[in-house]
Amino acid sequence: MPSPAAVPHHNRFAGWILLLAALTALGPLSIDMYLPGLPAIASGLHADDGTVQLTLASYFIGLALGQILYGPLSDHFGRKPPLLIGLGVYLLASIGCALATSIEALIALRFIQALGGCAGMVIARAVVRDRCEPRMAAQVYSSLVLVMGIAPILAPLLGSWVVGVSSWRAIFGLLAVFALLCLIAMHYLLPESRPAKQDQRFHLGGILMAYRELLRDRHFMGYALTGGLAVAGLFAYITGSPIVMMKVYGLSPTQYSLTFGSIAACYIIASQFNARALRSRSIDQLLQRSTLTLALASGVLLLTSLLTQPPFWLLVGCIYLYLMSLGFAAPNSTAGALAHHGAQAGLASALMGTMQFSIATVAGILMGIWHDGSSLPLASTLAFCGIGAWLAYRVVAIKLDGGVSH
Repeated sequence: MPSPAAVPHHNRFAGWILLLAALTALGPLSIDMYLPGLPAIASGLHADDGTVQLTLASYFIGLALGQILYGPLSDHFGRKPPLLIGLGVYLLASIGCALATSIEALIALRFIQALGGCAGMVIARAVVRDRCEPRMAAQVYSSLVLVMGIAPILAPLLGSWVVGVSSWRAIFGLLAVFALLCLIAMHYLLPESRPAKQDQRFHLGGILMAYRELLRDRHFMGYALTGGLAVAGLFAYITGSPIVMMKVYGLSPTQYSLTFGSIAACYIIASQFNARALRSRSIDQLLQRSTLTLALASGVLLLTSLLTQPPFWLLVGCIYLYLMSLGFAAPNSTAGALAHHGAQAGLASALMGTMQFSIATVAGILMGIWHDGSSLPLASTLAFCGIGAWLAYRVVAIKLDGGVSH
């Protein structure tokens, strides 16, 4: 395996990496693209707003639960068979969503859609771990952020356009086409990175025991919690920022969109600096600095929000700093969590993804129900996530285990 510094720059965007980015983005893309269609769905299926929101809740539950299934399957049967099944389920469920005639059917189909779509999120991380040593894996994860980070920016705009020129059903049709293209691309761009095990039986007891061992692994839990809490802050920001910026600070929808896009761009750009920094620094050196910055940025925002309403420039500055630091913390914590689990990378990736998404979902729900006309709810949730990520890294990943490399 060549050293990270020796990897040619153009390899960062090889076909298999672009495909993995598309597969990783499939799950989140299915949320961002259909959000502009929620009012049309409510009208078309004669449902109230609260019931329509259940289509989003069922999808979140499917993403959190489904990842647990694909990890052990991909470790035992190889990476491609479970991925093919997952994409097939996603494709059929998307077609079902497009044809749904009742809100109850759409809620159930969204759950099934998530069960299929999360296969790409789990297996993409495992494939990177199969093919790369930890520092190179962190570089590849940074490249995935660049490609998939564009999705949350463009998907709502595409969804709005589709609803305007056609109907909400066309959104799910486009998602089905996207899944079909991924299936075709898999045949040409993604060779099997882990052959199926021929000499071992696949049984539930062994899987549960393996998950239990991972939960007791301080190294894994330290890095997984670091990444999960850090990413949860991103979900809290996405959920809470529209109310805070537009209702509390009075931004127009256009001004908010520009601010949101610039902050997302900051996250993407930072991840690319991370890929370059990894040529001369270790994963842990970058995590030490990025998690400390997460804690400081969110802590300053919380302190000022407790004392007074912070000026807008301070609010946005702290969020910029948080997202910039996340561009370093997210890929490196992922690489750190999987570094010692090459033999069961799928299972470790599944547990890490479920943990991260569960924490992020709780943070998003808290932001969705906690409104007091100030920046305090957003600041408090960000501080919990940012300071929590720093503590998880310092106390668990480093002090109890020693880290990946120094």
